[in-house]
Amino acid sequence: MHELLARDNINSEDLQALLAAREKGEADFLLVDVREDMEYEMGHIKGVDMLKPTSMFQQWAQAFFDEYQGKTVIFTCRTGSRSAQVQHVFKSNGFDRAINHYGGIVSYGGEIER
Repeated sequence: MHELLARDNINSEDLQALLAAREKGEADFLLVDVREDMEYEMGHIKGVDMLKPTSMFQQWAQAFFDEYQGKTVIFTCRTGSRSAQVQHVFKSNGFDRAINHYGGIVSYGGEIER
């Protein structure tokens, strides 16, 4: 396992390194954007696997928890605040491999897709 995936929080440089490692098959994780649809459509980090809006958390959280328990998941948002809240809920309920991307997309220097 890539050493960055053992952390609770990663910054944007770490995320860029992890995405590059994943492309080479050296890291395995899901990157989940927890912003809203409109924010996502304005631009998102290249490599995001799914959009799970925080406003819909009650609708998707349990199924996501059940399906991805045991998988490493990195949550990202605009600044790292909403993703930290989502990460906290998951970790508090036994989802040990939840990572927060602090700084969010506003601090991300890598490729953005629109």
